[in-house]
Amino acid sequence: MQITLQRETILKPLSYVAGVVEKRQTLPILSFVLLRQEGDTATLTGTDLEVEIIAKVKSERSENGDLTLPARKLLDICRALPEGATVDIRKDGDKAIIKSGKSRFTLVSLPVADFPNLQAPQWDHTLALSQKILKNLVLQTQFCMAQQDVRYFLNGLLFEMNGNKLRVVATDGHRMAVSEADLEKTQPATKQVIVPRKGVHEIARLLEESDEEVEVLVSNNHLRTRTGNFTLTTKLIDGKYPDYARVVPPTQNKAIQLSRDTLREALGRAAILSNEKYRGVRLTLIKNGLKISAHNPEQEEAQEEVTADYDGDMLEIGFNVGYMIEAIGALQSQKVVIGLTDANSSCTITAPDTKTPLYVIMPMRL
Repeated sequence: MQITLQRETILKPLSYVAGVVEKRQTLPILSFVLLRQEGDTATLTGTDLEVEIIAKVKSERSENGDLTLPARKLLDICRALPEGATVDIRKDGDKAIIKSGKSRFTLVSLPVADFPNLQAPQWDHTLALSQKILKNLVLQTQFCMAQQDVRYFLNGLLFEMNGNKLRVVATDGHRMAVSEADLEKTQPATKQVIVPRKGVHEIARLLEESDEEVEVLVSNNHLRTRTGNFTLTTKLIDGKYPDYARVVPPTQNKAIQLSRDTLREALGRAAILSNEKYRGVRLTLIKNGLKISAHNPEQEEAQEEVTADYDGDMLEIGFNVGYMIEAIGALQSQKVVIGLTDANSSCTITAPDTKTPLYVIMPMRL
């Protein structure tokens, strides 16, 4: 097998594919990428047995065939080559020879038969939407996923297909994010799947801020996204996601509206003197304003006051400042609306006149 590629052609796809490959692997083959040549197209495949990425690359001169190459070393070599370089790769027994100009590299190549292949299942749901919309759904929610929670189903992102809606939900038990988008094609039945953390991050990394379409295929055990030159397949978390609708407060009698940037900056300043472990801040709703205060075990204190659109009763309530800042930062509006009921109930954070993205944060005792 022999293949010739341009450095610029292979670099971006290779960086995505190598990103899936873990540095420390129990199986040596999992630190390799599979390079397969057919006609004038080469494909690069990387997997960690949970997530698989396949990238298509245009090749110049080639002989059909396949070989495996160490992912990180191949990426480092391609990065180190000068711009505009031509990369020649050929198989030589159990070695791979890479040539570019006067540079020559000999790498180990493991048997292609050892390279794992994620079997394509029967897809029972197919949907299409723009890359930009799906990327936003993921970015608006993924930070609320749990990390290494014993309730393993919380360590992922819920994708719910219902009628002509795609809803994405994340929660770690203390806060929740919900975002949704309209689909052109109505789904045959409601389906919920939980995508694991690594799959979520790789989907966000692969998608671009463009109106180009991404196809999403769903089965009982896998989810696949297909864009122009990339196919990502991830295993799903087997489990039942909690009923997220019950977490959203049904009625709220207080709503305060204020500038998103002003609030985020004030919370950021108050956070400096919050308790490093619990990260609590006290919010006090007053007429036409919001007071923010924080203190720490060293008896240091921060106080902020910002102008707000509020005409209700005074209310004091505590929240984790990190959760507040992340939720407000994920909104793309100039104003935010915080909905409240009493000092013991969760708050909601949204942009004015929109239902999603919606953030629900549980209060703290201070």
